[in-house]
Amino acid sequence: MVSNLIKLEILKRIRSTSFARSLAIGIFVFFIGIFLLGYLLLLGLVLNKLIREVLGKDDAVVFINSCLLYFFLLELIYRYFIQQLPVISLGSFLHLPLSKSKIIHFLLGSSFISPLNIISLLVFGPFALMEIKPIYGGFPAGIWLAAVILTSWSIHWFILWFKQRFEDSLIGTLAVFTTLLISLGANYFGFYDLGAFFEPVFTFALESPVPIFLLLTLLILSYFLCFAFYRQNAYLEELSEKEHLQFANKNLGFLSKFGLAGEMANLEWKLIIRHKKSRTYLMLCLVFLLYGLIFYNNPAFQSTSGFNHQFIFVGTFITGIFMLQYGQLFLSWNSPAFDFYVHQKNGLKALVRGKYLLFTGISLLCFILSIPYVYFGWNVLLIHLATFLFNIGITIHLVIYLALWKPKPMDLNKGSMFNYEGMGLSQFLMFIPLIAAPYAVFLPFAYLFGDYAGLLAMSITGAFGLLVFRRISTSMAEKVIQNKYEISSAFRQEL
Repeated sequence: MVSNLIKLEILKRIRSTSFARSLAIGIFVFFIGIFLLGYLLLLGLVLNKLIREVLGKDDAVVFINSCLLYFFLLELIYRYFIQQLPVISLGSFLHLPLSKSKIIHFLLGSSFISPLNIISLLVFGPFALMEIKPIYGGFPAGIWLAAVILTSWSIHWFILWFKQRFEDSLIGTLAVFTTLLISLGANYFGFYDLGAFFEPVFTFALESPVPIFLLLTLLILSYFLCFAFYRQNAYLEELSEKEHLQFANKNLGFLSKFGLAGEMANLEWKLIIRHKKSRTYLMLCLVFLLYGLIFYNNPAFQSTSGFNHQFIFVGTFITGIFMLQYGQLFLSWNSPAFDFYVHQKNGLKALVRGKYLLFTGISLLCFILSIPYVYFGWNVLLIHLATFLFNIGITIHLVIYLALWKPKPMDLNKGSMFNYEGMGLSQFLMFIPLIAAPYAVFLPFAYLFGDYAGLLAMSITGAFGLLVFRRISTSMAEKVIQNKYEISSAFRQEL
């Protein structure tokens, strides 16, 4: 049975109309993955030297044991966004006369074949051989490494259960980020150190094999928790209930004041909330709100006169990340229903204006939420204000103009990580002019008259873009209308 299921998976991929493109992308992602895994292995090889020579810690083993909890919290985050669920494949097998339990075992087993499951081995395997083995011996080093790997694998099965159990609401995402922020915040402000609290747990693995049995039991329990949930909910009607409609159907009432464009913005908002990929982009906005913490409080980025010019890049990202990420697939989000807008009176024009309205509103919200960065200085607030004005006055038009070049169809229900549907050459290259545009205005004035003159120039340029906003947005809408049949034909292609 397993061989037949593998054969069906291979045939499904080979017979796809996009097999050649998927194969090319797969090869590209494979080499990128090998490249990144090589960096992780290199990190593992120099980890003990980094701890001793760079961080100045005398006991590298104790330090690593106190930091393992944060590594697993980070693993929880990247697995939550990257790790794929086997639900779509499950739906294609349930109507067949096959054992449901065997199908689920097969799909869960296939999900385990992932480079994510060797990251802990690549990072901590060399550390165990080079640092722990010479001090404690080979057997304790093996026990310690096995404890780390088993914990990582337990997270794999836990995430498969957690995402399917909570991802249809915002509870899952909020729970993950709240856990991470509370633990990091408590450590940063000195309230308590969770890593040091759990350090004896991993130190115990150097003295006794008992943690292996406990973690192996945890691994088995997490697998069967995942299996039991999938087995209990493995019905087509269950898998089709993707949304908590009480939340997904909520309207943003104030948008109705903007007429038909407001109604289209409301529909776009519902699309964002209901679908995995768009919802992930929305959640990433919240993540990138913390991006400034890497730069603004870092002595390496402080300047004696004015401010570090990299802050312009940071401010552009914080106040405009949604339009940069979501906007690069401007019309691809609507590819399944694009013909509907084509045949509506003023449908395409209202769709484009509705997206403008939504991009501006979310960018404004990001700017408001970034105001607490004034804690790091008034210049940071001025940077965010200037980049915000530039984003909604200039960048927003650049995003939409570049995104209209040969848009491609996409499946809204698929995840966002390593999913390149809707992506073309223009989408990959779009970030270059979008990041370069603020500097093209800022740098000449900054070098001639000072950094704050550069910010003023960006603000004036953005304000001018707002003055001609209606004319440019109308021009963009007319461009979509002129190319509507070509775009519609492209969207009818099978993925």
